[in-house]
Amino acid sequence: MRYLRYAFLAVLGIILISMSLANVQSVELKLMPDTLAELLGFNLATSLPLFVVVLGGVVAGLVIGFLWEWLREHKHRRDATAKKSEVRKLEREVKKLKKKQNEGQDDVLALLDEAS
Repeated sequence: MRYLRYAFLAVLGIILISMSLANVQSVELKLMPDTLAELLGFNLATSLPLFVVVLGGVVAGLVIGFLWEWLREHKHRRDATAKKSEVRKLEREVKKLKKKQNEGQDDVLALLDEAS
């Protein structure tokens, strides 16, 4: 399975490199359409190679997707943390109760009692 993953990543890398080498023409990116820019009086624009625009869009989409999922799953992580702390508290309480129950008993009998 590891080799299959490496093969997939190698093919993906070759495709991305060949796409990048084939699309080095500059394109102009504008913040707003021309009609809206004339109305407001300004328009930010820059020229970048096409492959930078495409790969930048893919990276921006991935980052936005990961951030969205991280924010969406916040309540699940919070609940899991609360459950973990509750389990630790209950384990400490059980240990304390077993220690109190086995107080004054022989050590071997206390160990056998704890095991069951």
